[in-house]
Amino acid sequence: MLRESGSSEEIVELPAASPTAAETAEQLGCPVGAIASSLIFDIGGTPLLVVTSGAHRVDTRLLARLLGVGRGKIRRASPEFVLRATGQEVGGVAPIGHPQSIRTLVDVALDEYDQVWTGAGMPHSVFRTTFAELVKLTGGESAVVAGA
Repeated sequence: MLRESGSSEEIVELPAASPTAAETAEQLGCPVGAIASSLIFDIGGTPLLVVTSGAHRVDTRLLARLLGVGRGKIRRASPEFVLRATGQEVGGVAPIGHPQSIRTLVDVALDEYDQVWTGAGMPHSVFRTTFAELVKLTGGESAVVAGA
Protein backbone atom coordinates (compact mmCIF):
# COMPACT_ATOMS: atom_id res chain seq x y z
CA MET A 1 0.00 0.00 0.00
CA LEU A 2 2.73 2.51 0.95
CA ARG A 3 5.04 1.76 -1.97
CA GLU A 4 2.18 1.93 -4.48
CA SER A 5 1.24 5.34 -3.08
CA GLY A 6 4.79 6.69 -3.45
CA SER A 7 6.07 6.55 0.13
CA SER A 8 9.42 5.09 1.14
CA GLU A 9 8.42 4.75 4.81
CA GLU A 10 7.96 1.46 6.63
CA ILE A 11 4.91 0.28 8.52
CA VAL A 12 5.50 0.15 12.27
CA GLU A 13 3.61 -2.39 14.33
CA LEU A 14 2.67 -1.11 17.78
CA PRO A 15 2.87 -3.38 20.83
CA ALA A 16 -0.91 -3.11 21.27
CA ALA A 17 -3.92 -1.90 19.32
CA SER A 18 -4.47 1.80 19.92
CA PRO A 19 -7.92 2.96 18.88
CA THR A 20 -7.38 6.56 20.06
CA ALA A 21 -4.88 9.22 19.09
CA ALA A 22 -3.83 9.59 22.74
CA GLU A 23 -3.04 5.88 23.05
CA THR A 24 -1.11 5.90 19.79
CA ALA A 25 0.89 8.98 20.83
CA GLU A 26 1.72 7.38 24.17
CA GLN A 27 3.04 4.24 22.47
CA LEU A 28 5.10 6.27 19.98
CA GLY A 29 6.31 8.87 22.49
CA CYS A 30 5.11 11.80 20.40
CA PRO A 31 2.64 14.66 20.88
CA VAL A 32 -1.00 13.70 20.37
CA GLY A 33 -1.25 16.49 17.77
CA ALA A 34 1.24 14.60 15.59
CA ILE A 35 -1.18 11.69 15.22
CA ALA A 36 -3.09 11.95 11.95
CA SER A 37 -6.44 10.25 12.48
CA SER A 38 -8.39 9.12 9.41
CA LEU A 39 -12.10 9.76 9.91
CA ILE A 40 -14.80 8.91 7.42
CA PHE A 41 -17.90 11.05 7.15
CA ASP A 42 -21.08 10.25 5.24
CA ILE A 43 -22.42 13.06 3.08
CA GLY A 44 -25.67 11.73 1.69
CA GLY A 45 -24.11 8.36 0.87
CA THR A 46 -20.82 9.76 -0.42
CA PRO A 47 -17.73 9.20 1.75
CA LEU A 48 -15.46 12.05 2.82
CA LEU A 49 -12.12 11.29 4.46
CA VAL A 50 -10.84 13.85 6.94
CA VAL A 51 -7.28 13.29 8.13
CA THR A 52 -7.15 15.31 11.32
CA SER A 53 -4.70 16.07 14.08
CA GLY A 54 -5.29 13.95 17.17
CA ALA A 55 -5.22 17.14 19.25
CA HIS A 56 -8.76 18.21 18.36
CA ARG A 57 -12.18 17.20 17.06
CA VAL A 58 -13.49 17.82 13.57
CA ASP A 59 -16.11 20.58 13.46
CA THR A 60 -18.87 19.35 11.14
CA ARG A 61 -20.39 22.85 10.94
CA LEU A 62 -17.07 24.12 9.62
CA LEU A 63 -16.91 21.23 7.14
CA ALA A 64 -20.45 21.93 5.95
CA ARG A 65 -19.55 25.56 5.22
CA LEU A 66 -16.30 24.57 3.54
CA LEU A 67 -18.03 22.01 1.32
CA GLY A 68 -21.15 24.08 0.71
CA VAL A 69 -23.57 21.50 2.08
CA GLY A 70 -26.20 21.68 4.78
CA ARG A 71 -24.92 21.03 8.29
CA GLY A 72 -27.21 18.05 8.79
CA LYS A 73 -25.87 16.44 5.61
CA ILE A 74 -22.49 15.57 7.17
CA ARG A 75 -22.39 12.87 9.78
CA ARG A 76 -19.86 10.44 11.16
CA ALA A 77 -20.06 7.26 9.09
CA SER A 78 -21.22 3.95 10.53
CA PRO A 79 -18.65 1.14 10.85
CA GLU A 80 -20.33 -0.66 7.93
CA PHE A 81 -20.13 2.45 5.74
CA VAL A 82 -16.43 2.89 6.65
CA LEU A 83 -15.67 -0.72 5.74
CA ARG A 84 -17.48 -0.42 2.39
CA ALA A 85 -15.75 2.87 1.53
CA THR A 86 -12.22 2.03 2.67
CA GLY A 87 -11.96 -1.75 2.85
CA GLN A 88 -10.68 -1.19 6.40
CA GLU A 89 -12.32 -1.37 9.79
CA VAL A 90 -12.85 1.54 12.18
CA GLY A 91 -9.87 1.87 14.51
CA GLY A 92 -7.26 1.24 11.85
CA VAL A 93 -8.29 3.21 8.78
CA ALA A 94 -5.35 4.39 6.72
CA PRO A 95 -5.51 7.57 4.65
CA ILE A 96 -4.55 5.55 1.54
CA GLY A 97 -5.17 2.13 0.02
CA HIS A 98 -8.92 2.35 -0.46
CA PRO A 99 -10.76 0.44 -3.20
CA GLN A 100 -11.84 3.72 -4.81
CA SER A 101 -10.71 7.31 -4.57
CA ILE A 102 -12.27 9.22 -1.66
CA ARG A 103 -12.36 13.01 -1.46
CA THR A 104 -9.90 13.87 1.31
CA LEU A 105 -9.30 16.90 3.50
CA VAL A 106 -6.02 17.04 5.43
CA ASP A 107 -5.97 19.12 8.61
CA VAL A 108 -3.57 22.08 8.31
CA ALA A 109 -2.81 21.66 12.05
CA LEU A 110 -0.66 18.64 11.10
CA ASP A 111 1.75 21.02 9.36
CA GLU A 112 2.92 22.16 12.82
CA TYR A 113 4.88 18.90 13.18
CA ASP A 114 8.03 17.81 11.36
CA GLN A 115 6.67 14.28 11.24
CA VAL A 116 3.24 12.83 11.77
CA TRP A 117 2.06 9.28 12.34
CA THR A 118 -1.01 7.84 10.67
CA GLY A 119 -2.85 4.53 10.52
CA ALA A 120 -1.65 1.80 8.20
CA GLY A 121 -4.87 -0.17 7.82
CA MET A 122 -4.87 -2.17 11.08
CA PRO A 123 -5.55 -1.02 14.69
CA HIS A 124 -1.94 -1.74 15.70
CA SER A 125 -0.03 -0.39 12.71
CA VAL A 126 1.10 3.10 11.70
CA PHE A 127 3.54 4.80 9.39
CA ARG A 128 5.48 8.04 9.65
CA THR A 129 5.04 10.79 7.11
CA THR A 130 4.89 14.57 6.84
CA PHE A 131 1.98 16.91 6.26
CA ALA A 132 3.15 17.67 2.71
CA GLU A 133 3.62 14.00 1.88
CA LEU A 134 0.22 13.16 3.39
CA VAL A 135 -1.48 15.70 1.12
CA LYS A 136 0.40 14.25 -1.86
CA LEU A 137 -0.21 10.58 -0.97
CA THR A 138 -3.94 11.10 -0.47
CA GLY A 139 -4.45 13.55 -3.33
CA GLY A 140 -6.18 15.57 -0.63
CA GLU A 141 -6.80 19.21 0.00
CA SER A 142 -5.32 21.03 2.99
CA ALA A 143 -8.07 22.51 5.13
CA VAL A 144 -8.96 23.91 8.53
CA VAL A 145 -11.20 21.19 9.96
CA ALA A 146 -11.52 22.30 13.58
CA GLY A 147 -12.45 25.57 15.23
CA ALA A 148 -10.03 27.46 17.41
